[in-house]
Amino acid sequence: MERITVTMQPLPRETRLLAMAGRDEVMRAILGPATASHPRAAATLLEGLSLWHQQALSVVLCADVAASSSATRMFDDLGFGARTVHYDVEVALLAHARRGRRIHGFGNFGDLRQLCIEGVTP
Repeated sequence: MERITVTMQPLPRETRLLAMAGRDEVMRAILGPATASHPRAAATLLEGLSLWHQQALSVVLCADVAASSSATRMFDDLGFGARTVHYDVEVALLAHARRGRRIHGFGNFGDLRQLCIEGVTP
């Protein structure tokens, strides 16, 4: 099984999440804003996904909106991503999208797809 890459984009009104195995989408989600969530919500969500897939995750955190991104508590004051046995976080900026197999619904996730494809390498 290919390594799962999860891209998170915390925005002021919502948090978008896309999980991919290689070029194939395995999950999409639109969650509430990170600023209104429990301090451990992002970490617990990623730990659960890691356990579900029985492998460590590569996580790309879109940090273009500082207040929303810092609410996830997935990186330190120096901008380094969190590392645990369940996931490794890299902080990134958005890029442009390319085509691949997609799960329909929930809107356009093209920018997050691009980060999954090109963002983090194990």
